[in-house]
Amino acid sequence: MAERSTAAVDVADSSGDEPLTAKADQSTADGVAQNRERDTDSSQSKEAQGSGGNESPGRTSPPELHSGHKLARRYRLEECVTRLDGFSSWRAVDEKLRRAVGVHLLPADHPRARSVLAAARSSALLGDPRFVQVLDAVEENDLVYVVHEWLPDATELTTLLAAGTLEVHEAYQMVSQVSQAMAAAHREGLAHLKLTPGAVLRTSSGQWRIRGLAVNAALRGITSDTPQRTDTEAIGALLYAALTQRWPYEDDAYGLSGLPKGVGLIPPDQVRAGVHRGLSELAMRALVNDGATASRQEPPCTTPEELVKAIGEMPRIRPPEPAFNAPPEYQRTTYQQGNYGRSATHPGSTQAMPAPLPPLQTRTGKALKWAVSALLIAALGLGSWQLADALMDHGKSDETGDTQITDDNDKSSDKTKPARPLTIQSAAEYYPDGKPQHANDVGLTYDKDSSTYWRTYSYRGGPKLAPFKQGVGIVYDLGSEKYVSSTSIGLYYAGDHTTATLYAANSLSSSQSLGSMTKIASGTTSTTDLKMSAKKAVKTRYVLVWITAVPNAAGDQFSGAGYKQAITDVKFTG
Repeated sequence: MAERSTAAVDVADSSGDEPLTAKADQSTADGVAQNRERDTDSSQSKEAQGSGGNESPGRTSPPELHSGHKLARRYRLEECVTRLDGFSSWRAVDEKLRRAVGVHLLPADHPRARSVLAAARSSALLGDPRFVQVLDAVEENDLVYVVHEWLPDATELTTLLAAGTLEVHEAYQMVSQVSQAMAAAHREGLAHLKLTPGAVLRTSSGQWRIRGLAVNAALRGITSDTPQRTDTEAIGALLYAALTQRWPYEDDAYGLSGLPKGVGLIPPDQVRAGVHRGLSELAMRALVNDGATASRQEPPCTTPEELVKAIGEMPRIRPPEPAFNAPPEYQRTTYQQGNYGRSATHPGSTQAMPAPLPPLQTRTGKALKWAVSALLIAALGLGSWQLADALMDHGKSDETGDTQITDDNDKSSDKTKPARPLTIQSAAEYYPDGKPQHANDVGLTYDKDSSTYWRTYSYRGGPKLAPFKQGVGIVYDLGSEKYVSSTSIGLYYAGDHTTATLYAANSLSSSQSLGSMTKIASGTTSTTDLKMSAKKAVKTRYVLVWITAVPNAAGDQFSGAGYKQAITDVKFTG
């Protein structure tokens, strides 16, 4: 099941007359507009994050609904979070599935009703978990409503930036995940066009989610002749804000101060000290569409796909080391100090301490002392007898002068050759279905650093990956043909259970089939250490580690809870 979300989809934002980042709305740090619009129902109604602008006269009035109203005998409206521009947005409850949802409502005769329905249905077909999912889009009883996820454990980027800039690794993760998600959306012909700090959420597991794909723009009537360029520039603005806590234009927006008047768009590392140079240049390459100049004259990124490629060419930014808190100093308790059950000593008084008995002077102590002495005498006697017997046997052997001759062909003289480690030259992810996991991270499995790893995605079913996916794996190149007899694989997640098989492959390519490979060994473990040994060593240059079952693990900063695994170290011996 998809994860859940904090606030309603960010729909009440700037009008669609200008590009997304060309002129942002004025908003406070908590995302509520300073120039509030007149509500159609109550002046106290809440507006969505980043809302602003003036309602156009003559628009269709929103339907008069109230808390407790039920749609389709299923969605019970709870709280209106936006009532603006002829539509309203609500927090609601899906009584059938007993979960919170968000609902956009507008009259069926609203001029944008048809486009909103089309955008919602197109977004729902994408089914990418990196976006807040559209659950339903219906026209019923003169109403059009769109139902979407509600994520109570997520925090808007607007809120995060109100507290300060993002840590370098966090900003790197944000721009990476948002760029990859938007690249996938554009491949399916979908654009966002309203990618503001209020539309980007960070969940409690550390994942970044995007809400309002296509729907936000449709509700506001926003269009663009260059949708990929618009979304790329918006991602650049998000990264700029994450690094500097400033909006990259002269006007203040989303609770952030704009740049000084007349200085133009200057790189983030010139706005704030200590900004990561690579991320600063990346933001400028995305914002170069609006007249910025990249500091090293790198080519601009005009599509999310180009931005993803640029991120992939950067050196990987590792997460910060966890802080070590020294344990408190050991303090003896009152009981350990020998005061338990005794009255407190009055000042000036002297309390005589009873002298302890000499050790082993009690009846039990004396018996224990004699028993230990007897055991020592017996041990000495037995040792002396064995030593004398060994000396006598050695003397007999010397007298007879017998010499034992071992035949070279005697099987008992064979010694098992010690296993020697094999050096890994390179590696590549193996994905015959054309869907890789994290192909750029395979080198982390043999970099001799157990804190780095290659990981799979999180799957809903398991431990066996089939039929959703036949397996995941990595092919290793040993440089030349060598005999492979065993492997030791370090895993990141423990649990029931991880199953892997070792194959002798033909190349690093994913086009080769498993049927064309020779099986070397297989194994299963519920720990983080998987060892596999072959009955007979196999000579090969390429070795495939193929994982077909993974354990269930909790969510973390990279992925949600589900069936997943990661490889930290791989070692082969032959």
